Amino acid sequence: MTHARSAAASPERGRRRSPYDGTVGAFRSWLVPELDVSDLDTSLAFYGLLGFAVLYTRAEERFAYLELDGVNLMIEEADGPGRRFRTAPLEYPFGRGINFQIEVSHVDRVLERVMVGGHAPLIPMEERWYKTDRGLAGNRQFVVADPDGYLLRFFQDLGTRQDQ
Repeated sequence: MTHARSAAASPERGRRRSPYDGTVGAFRSWLVPELDVSDLDTSLAFYGLLGFAVLYTRAEERFAYLELDGVNLMIEEADGPGRRFRTAPLEYPFGRGINFQIEVSHVDRVLERVMVGGHAPLIPMEERWYKTDRGLAGNRQFVVADPDGYLLRFFQDLGTRQDQ
């Protein structure tokens, strides 16, 4: 099984624009998580604080499609109308066992918004270097939980360096 995907095989991989251009069917993303949330309005306020923009909503379904620096996210009210994908009852914290790594162009600005909004990061800002098959890949990152306990790891790419 191959895990690597070369940059040559994916020429758009490094783009920093939203795959949504406002027209129906104009989405282009590799993965768009859809999160059940306990209260859509509370979550919209939180994600708005982080800098996410609402690209569109389906008010009748208590659903919103969000975007930040080309990262797309869907949220919907767990007890709202319409179809829901669920294998077990939801209990706080939602999303156990997962954290969403979200690349942003200015991680310090996102952290500042978190702090101004009265939220404390679970993992404070740090510089981490992760071993890869090509050396070390660096991230400047922090982790914050959304109102439902989903873990969001915002990071800014620091590039690569040789493993010593």
